[in-house]
Amino acid sequence: MDADSRVTAADWERWAEACLLAQDYPADDARCLAQSLAQTSLWGIDSHGIARLPHYLNRVAHGSILSRPDIRVERTGPGTAQVHGGRGQGIVVAHRANALAIELARDAGVAAVGVSDSSHCGAIGLYSRAAARQGMIGIAFTHSDAIAAPFGGHEPFFGTNPISLAFPRAQAEPLCLDMATTPIPWNRVMNARRDGVALPPGVALDAQGQDCTDPQAARALRPLGGEEYGYKGYGLAMMVELLCGPLNGNPFGPHISPMYEALDRPRELGAFFIVIDPARFAGGAALAGVVAAMAMELSQAPGGPRLPGDPEAAAQAERRQQGLPVPPGLWAQMQDWSGRLGVALPARQP
Repeated sequence: MDADSRVTAADWERWAEACLLAQDYPADDARCLAQSLAQTSLWGIDSHGIARLPHYLNRVAHGSILSRPDIRVERTGPGTAQVHGGRGQGIVVAHRANALAIELARDAGVAAVGVSDSSHCGAIGLYSRAAARQGMIGIAFTHSDAIAAPFGGHEPFFGTNPISLAFPRAQAEPLCLDMATTPIPWNRVMNARRDGVALPPGVALDAQGQDCTDPQAARALRPLGGEEYGYKGYGLAMMVELLCGPLNGNPFGPHISPMYEALDRPRELGAFFIVIDPARFAGGAALAGVVAAMAMELSQAPGGPRLPGDPEAAAQAERRQQGLPVPPGLWAQMQDWSGRLGVALPARQP
């Protein structure tokens, strides 16, 4: 199989859910994780979508992710809480923490919930959008092991440390910004290694600190802003690191277990969710309508600017029709896990 296969999101979800159930996930958690990964791939975010499931399955097999963790919630104030992930699957833990932030914000107006002792929580926009769909403003952050070089250096120190903000929009999906503090996520490097394709220029550095497009030679990502303006992405990454790592009692940067190595070592990753109830502010009652009007005005501006979230919406429309692309390397990984877990592969699209 030389070209990408295609599978429907629903068929892939069924396959993923069956794999997770075979690893003793509770049914609700298996469904949550499968749906989240399929949705991420529908948005075209292939770095964080269905391609990540084999890695998660591998970490469960090695014991560093627990399929039935002891997730503890500590409410620390009217609008604050700490969620102790218990070495659980990061997407499952993050959804629970974000749902708690939404609940607290309804009562307190603003809520902040931290996550400790968790693992990779996927595309951070999953959580900000979930808040915005309930009429709230969602803000989400997470961090990772040392992947990105600091501005002026070339040894990796911080992660890609993404930020997402989402606002409710009348009669439409939320307006959502979901961005890393590096030009690309590290998972795109891993996908490029798997598929044998080159990286874009200007986004990665080799061991000597030189720009490189060979994913096998890449040792660090540049901070967002590149060689001249990377102090911006570097500074953002540092602030996100402090929110998600030390504030939650988690390690930071070089002290975090690497995602694709030491698979038996827990990640101890954090996340941080802020939810705001617009009704507590002067423009809250009209906010969703104003967001929709602003988006319409922007779309009609000269040059037809695209809005945050437009690429994801376009990808979703295409992939609901054509199916999710599955590169040959990923299909081979799926075949391997189907054999290990005794789960039938999803049907390939014609």
